[in-house]
Amino acid sequence: MSHAFSPGHQALDVDLRNAVPADADDVAHLLAELGYPCDLADASERVSAILANDRQALVLARRNGAVCGLVALDFMYYLPLGTTTCRVTALVVTTSAQGMGIGRHLLKEAERRARAGGAARIELTSGAQRTEAHAFYQACGYSGSSVRFVKALGSA
Repeated sequence: MSHAFSPGHQALDVDLRNAVPADADDVAHLLAELGYPCDLADASERVSAILANDRQALVLARRNGAVCGLVALDFMYYLPLGTTTCRVTALVVTTSAQGMGIGRHLLKEAERRARAGGAARIELTSGAQRTEAHAFYQACGYSGSSVRFVKALGSA
């Protein structure tokens, strides 16, 4: 197993671990908090899809035995730079656990795994309406770099 997909060090009261299929209920709850509700079956499929892909990782944060956050990573070859980029595809901390440093801990773990996986950089996107999240990312050393455009493809 690559170092990028192995847990790193633990914080004083938060432990990080790779998600497993049995975590689908916690993943569903966290995705709903992020604004992407899904049922248990959908969450189970999503966790399984990440576990089946050796270029992705899903890390859960637990505090006092309860899951309180997650970060999902996707490693991709980035043609313009000719190197690997690690993209944070989801980062969420439960409302009750925000402000405790868990988000920072998850981002540091994402950065550690990105380096271990050979990524030259790490990136993330955040909805334009998430101004508090933007301030958090900037405080963690991230900066705006581009404008993202999205088009839903729907059925062919």
